[in-house]
Amino acid sequence: MMRLDHVSYACGPDGLAATAARIGETLGLDSVKGGIHPRFGTRNVIFPLQNDQYLEVVEVLNHPASDKAPFGQAVRARSEMGGGWMGWCVAVDDLAPFEERLGRESVPGNRKFPDGQELTWRQIGIHGLIADPQVPYMLRWDDGTADLHPSKALAGKGSISAISIAGSRDRVREWLGSPEQSPLGNVEVDWQAPSGTPGILSVTFDTPSGPVTL
Repeated sequence: MMRLDHVSYACGPDGLAATAARIGETLGLDSVKGGIHPRFGTRNVIFPLQNDQYLEVVEVLNHPASDKAPFGQAVRARSEMGGGWMGWCVAVDDLAPFEERLGRESVPGNRKFPDGQELTWRQIGIHGLIADPQVPYMLRWDDGTADLHPSKALAGKGSISAISIAGSRDRVREWLGSPEQSPLGNVEVDWQAPSGTPGILSVTFDTPSGPVTL
């Protein structure tokens, strides 16, 4: 199994709360505070969506972990460019093939909820995303965490309908091990030749007010 799990948007110079509020107003969707990722030195706001997907708006913290962890480095770099789309993430059943192909182990991630529950996972591929932002990173949510998935935080009223990516379908397929089916499923993908840095150009959401492109 391989499926689009979420898209990540790095906050701009106005900070996490203001960026999330602006996006929420544009999309007409509700968000919830995600929390701190202590291993990465970041924190996020979650927009739960349909199809077990979500949009995260993420901010780097002034914390030693953000200097060491690739995810923190990636968020800082995008925010220092003014913020915007940082990348996309694919959920998989097994990270071992990616660990073998990339020659490194996946790293653990976690986020604690106010009630003490903890969402945990392992991820890999942030180095690749930093070097080539068109490619996704991969994660595997730990067993027993299905009810804590960010898409479950609210009843999702919107969904991801299309993504425009500056990059190459073949490059992304190669990065993912050439899966038989695209992890993007029913999401329409517009591949464009990069005129600058590759990566996500825009994401279109189906919302109660109709399609909105961010």
